[in-house]
Amino acid sequence: MNRSMSTKTDNRTLDIGNQVDCYIIRPMQKSDNKQIAYLIRCVIDEHGASRTNSVYDDPQTDNVFKSLLNINAEYWVIDHNHEIVGGCGFFPTNGLPEKCAEIVKFYLMPTARGKGLGALIFDFVIDRASHAGYNRLYLETVPLFSRAIDMYKDRGFDFLNAPIGNTGHSAPSIYLSKWI
Repeated sequence: MNRSMSTKTDNRTLDIGNQVDCYIIRPMQKSDNKQIAYLIRCVIDEHGASRTNSVYDDPQTDNVFKSLLNINAEYWVIDHNHEIVGGCGFFPTNGLPEKCAEIVKFYLMPTARGKGLGALIFDFVIDRASHAGYNRLYLETVPLFSRAIDMYKDRGFDFLNAPIGNTGHSAPSIYLSKWI
């Protein structure tokens, strides 16, 4: 897979692939809201995860772009031929310790899996959060996402006994954190 980094004005994009099968990691745009909500709900349904008390029924899921305005947060998408096939971001969730951000809405469509794209965007977002001034990351998940949990552990995330912060979600039962 050919990987190159290019800069456009204030936005960084990461082009991955070749001219025929190109994936671009780019900052979320307002016009991406519907595709991101669709992506999140498709993956949750695919795995049989909870539709209630989770990101599935969280009002922010339908308007991720607006939730990021005027705060120290970012959301990045994987764009494949103008279709959003993945995304991940960081957000200063209420109640988290100072300089701690939550990794939010990390999901990939089946067509984007097995190509290293999940690891690439996840590592990219960790780097972006560090450059944004955060020194600790937190995330919540469910056991059904075991492949992602293995990736988190491989990247030095440690299990916590209880949630921190106030995500508004009670469905997750696995809590992880990492100092960066």
